[in-house]
Amino acid sequence: MKNHLLLCFLLLYAFGYSQKKVLQTKFISEKIEIDGKLDENTWQTASIANDFIMFQPDNGKPIPENKKTEVKVLYNNDAIYVAALLYDNEPDKILKEISQRDDLGTSDFFGVFINGYNDGQQDFRFYVTASNGQLDCVATEGNDQDEDFSWDAVWKSKATITDFGWVVEMRIPYAALRFSGEKKQTWGLNFFREIRRDRQKYTWNFIDAKIGSFTQQAGVFEGIENIKTPTRLFLLPYSSFYVNANAEQKTYGTIKGGMDIKYGINDAFTLDAILVPDFGQTKYDNKILNLGPFEQRFDENRSFFTEGTDLFNKGNLLYSRRIGGRPFVKNRNIEKTTDEIIEEYPNAVSLINAIKISGRTKNGLGIGVLNAVTENTSVTIRDTKTGQYRRVLIDPLTNYNVVVLDQRFLKNSSVSFVNTNVTRDGNFRDGNVSALVWNLNTKKNTYGLSGDIKYSFINAIEDQKGLSSQLNLSKNSGKYRFFIGGEMVTKDYNIDDLGINNETNYYNIKGNANYRILNPTKTLNGFRINYNMYAQFHKETGKNQVNNINVNAHFTTKKNHNFGFGTNYSPFESYDYYGPQTQDRFIINPKSVNGWGYISSNYNYKFALDIEGVYVKNDQKDRNSYEISLSPRFRFNDRFSLVHSFNFNRQNNDKGYVDNSENNADLPHNTVVFANRNVVTYSNTLTGKYSINSQMNFNIALRHYWSYAENKNFLYLEQNGRLTDYPSYTQNKNASFNSWNFDLSYSWWFAPGSQVSVLYRNSAFNGESEINKNFRKNVNNLLNNDILSHVFSVSVKYFIDFNSIKNMSLIKKNAH
Repeated sequence: MKNHLLLCFLLLYAFGYSQKKVLQTKFISEKIEIDGKLDENTWQTASIANDFIMFQPDNGKPIPENKKTEVKVLYNNDAIYVAALLYDNEPDKILKEISQRDDLGTSDFFGVFINGYNDGQQDFRFYVTASNGQLDCVATEGNDQDEDFSWDAVWKSKATITDFGWVVEMRIPYAALRFSGEKKQTWGLNFFREIRRDRQKYTWNFIDAKIGSFTQQAGVFEGIENIKTPTRLFLLPYSSFYVNANAEQKTYGTIKGGMDIKYGINDAFTLDAILVPDFGQTKYDNKILNLGPFEQRFDENRSFFTEGTDLFNKGNLLYSRRIGGRPFVKNRNIEKTTDEIIEEYPNAVSLINAIKISGRTKNGLGIGVLNAVTENTSVTIRDTKTGQYRRVLIDPLTNYNVVVLDQRFLKNSSVSFVNTNVTRDGNFRDGNVSALVWNLNTKKNTYGLSGDIKYSFINAIEDQKGLSSQLNLSKNSGKYRFFIGGEMVTKDYNIDDLGINNETNYYNIKGNANYRILNPTKTLNGFRINYNMYAQFHKETGKNQVNNINVNAHFTTKKNHNFGFGTNYSPFESYDYYGPQTQDRFIINPKSVNGWGYISSNYNYKFALDIEGVYVKNDQKDRNSYEISLSPRFRFNDRFSLVHSFNFNRQNNDKGYVDNSENNADLPHNTVVFANRNVVTYSNTLTGKYSINSQMNFNIALRHYWSYAENKNFLYLEQNGRLTDYPSYTQNKNASFNSWNFDLSYSWWFAPGSQVSVLYRNSAFNGESEINKNFRKNVNNLLNNDILSHVFSVSVKYFIDFNSIKNMSLIKKNAH
């Protein structure tokens, strides 16, 4: 009897407690037209994937018969073909808002999830909306699933509404996938459907919500054998025309041209290259008034550095905005006489070219190499007495390189080695960082052990070596889950040449415990409550730098409205070694408590509203802050929608750094000056879109930001971290920052992978020490002065498949 029980246990463990569905496909020679009609005879003989099961909100509930879904898959030597019949007994209620690529909007959608290695760790996902829109992404498994929609493939689809529901037909070429070179392929496969009006999500192979994993619960796709995949060589030439104007210079036009290249080394590895890059139409940066000790981190908006970069993000060592970003040497580091001024300072360094190679072997070894080169960059300095000019090199010819080796195993675990290297020409510093990163999980993904060891080395006048390491244990499945971890970072750890790290010289302990419901109750579709704690200590002195306890809860009602609330409590004073912006100095921050809450109404309605509020009370007299955010959105129809977001933040009697003796020779030695200040911030954004169809869209993006810090009196930082009055300091250290960005764009995907985009942009930035509290005058001054610039640009890129050129050549040859 005991032996039988043991055998049953081993069998359950081996098969992962669940039976996976299997779909067989077959080879076709008949041509299939992607028109959403499914009128080819070969579709009638294909195997059917059906019996979908609800993923959310009622996990495990079978799909009703009147919403049944049937999917068929066929293949040839070029691509796989997918047909889906999505039944709906009320087809007139199907939501079908039209949106641009990679935007679901408010629409029903159908998705195909493919894992060419069947290793349970990464999907290539292709979505089609009921309005005939396309989305695609790479989804990597983790504690929280990460979908990277910056990845774009070239594929075809067509969706049509019918009297029984809607139909999807898709052609996904092998070039859009990654798989091994085996003669007989076995892939992971799942299908996904959301009925948007009910917020009900279904999958073909059951996804058990108790298991903290999605990609590992895919079904199995079999039948692809002996395919002769075509050469994967794609060219993307582009041409751009820009017209620039502002008050200081006359209108002028420039023409740019270049090319992106994508080459499939084999079915698993791909080389991407950009020659003479052009990033003129990337999204603007949301700049802020930065009063803190750390640089502002900006999003990466350049497609080359966002597409398919999951390998390169291992270990969080890569901040790609360093490549072609602001010059390495800051203004204050440039040596000049008292009579010299910087006449021209470049905002960015020009990128000469960049390549990346990425892929994975059949044994699960992922290999990634990214390399980029930037050109020499100089500033112009003018002597105000003699009128002479000179050029100073501030950023030399620089090579950036990233190498990643990522070994996957057991369908849910991996170990990675990462190296980043920056080599600068001449007597400029070089940086090198290496890391070992691991993510280990049990068979059922119940428990996980993750962590890393990172080593940094800077080759400069004095070599600098640093170390960082962390270890985390988590329970990732069930209603009750938890996380506990710790981290240590040495003082000299520095990854800023190609990454970004702010805090160093500390160790911490952190933890989380949470509870969630997996199926709806009588009153709620979803509920989750979290308890978090975080404590950080200065590595050399052991002083507490951060102490925080957080409790929060989140709810989803039966009508799919969301709301939540929480509180943060710092029960002890803390020692801040970063705020003084002076080495080996600290300021003591008080105890604090805050409360926050939000409401987000169901976006299915034409009008929806997001509201959020925060209030913070410090353990000091009259020191507090509050923040209010309002974001109404209105969908006028399936083509036109607008979203407005307003944010107001006020910090009363904030204590902030303003000056020190290192930067101001008039101050006594070892002096650090703070200010008792009020900080007020307004932010308004407006986004909107009008879609002619899913391939042709107009978009508007407007942002006005205004923030000021008004100093009430100045304070002297004592050696013990306390502040005392400093009335002898009388300099004006107020700060006001205004920014305006306005984008009006048109995009037309006139062929798969080919696009025309037109952009008009005007922008202005203004930072000063004088504060005008009249909101209207601030906006008028910003928009009616000499700093407002205008850019009009037209860009055309055309996707060329080498095989189409080859086939045309063969046709012409045979014709002769």
